[in-house]
Amino acid sequence: MEFPNSEDNRKNMKLGRLIQIALIVMAVSVMAASANATAITWSTNAGSLFTGAGTIQDGGLQLVSTDGLATLTYDPTGSSNPPTNINLGDFQLTCATCTTEAVGTVDAVFNSFTFQIEVTDTTDGATGIFTGIGIGGTVWSDVSPISITWSPLVLGPGTNNALTNSFCLTTYTIGSPTIIVAPNSGTGGGANAGDTTVSGILGTTATPEPATMAMVGGLFIGLAALARKRRRS
Repeated sequence: MEFPNSEDNRKNMKLGRLIQIALIVMAVSVMAASANATAITWSTNAGSLFTGAGTIQDGGLQLVSTDGLATLTYDPTGSSNPPTNINLGDFQLTCATCTTEAVGTVDAVFNSFTFQIEVTDTTDGATGIFTGIGIGGTVWSDVSPISITWSPLVLGPGTNNALTNSFCLTTYTIGSPTIIVAPNSGTGGGANAGDTTVSGILGTTATPEPATMAMVGGLFIGLAALARKRRRS
């Protein structure tokens, strides 16, 4: 039975220390990248609007039903958030004279429509658009058949689905579909009646600095060379 000599022990210890150093550097670089995830300033105040059939008012932010009795209004939003769940705006469906479906005397009718949410990312200097195809129908005070299916579902990173410039490492993900609630929805729970939030997720893809990656790469190249040398000896 052969036992490693003191020289083999020293080589093994040296190799182990280098591996530990490499792992520590990698861990520190990942933590630093996470810590550098700064707030992203963005908004949906510019360029968001209704298009398609029907009467459009308020600079393109309000769609009126075919009979003029109900309105669907978009309220843009904006914020400065770290990666988190976000609100990409709110739709407000109102019909002051609509009765319940059970009573069945006054309703409002919406045709199909298109709505675009334009995201302006001030931090990255980029813009992108979520386009929604809206399904209309007959609205009562307690019933809404309206839903909006969005495309694309993700803006960024880089120039992926960007309208102008680049989102760099920032991603905006929209929930789809958006189901528009009835005009009287939320009246008993403190929420605004008929209010539907367009939900989304703001994310960032953090990466270590190039210099750190080069250092880690150099350590592993050195470790590989040392291992080859040890096998030959």
